[in-house]
Amino acid sequence: MVVKPYQWLAWVATVCLLSAATLAAFNVYPLYIWAFIISNSLWILIGVLWKEKSLIVMNAGLTVIYVAGLLF
Repeated sequence: MVVKPYQWLAWVATVCLLSAATLAAFNVYPLYIWAFIISNSLWILIGVLWKEKSLIVMNAGLTVIYVAGLLF
């Protein structure tokens, strides 16, 4: 089995994403939006490090949506 590099960062991003979802479930606004922005930004970084375009596009799109939600 081949282990991808930066697994520790992927786990940090995963914990952050689950925390953001928990905050959203309890409607802790706007903290949950910031947590989603941070976690999705980490997943963008992981996508770049892993050269996974699908991770980059999905998480960049989500980050844009969250930022738009904050602005409007």
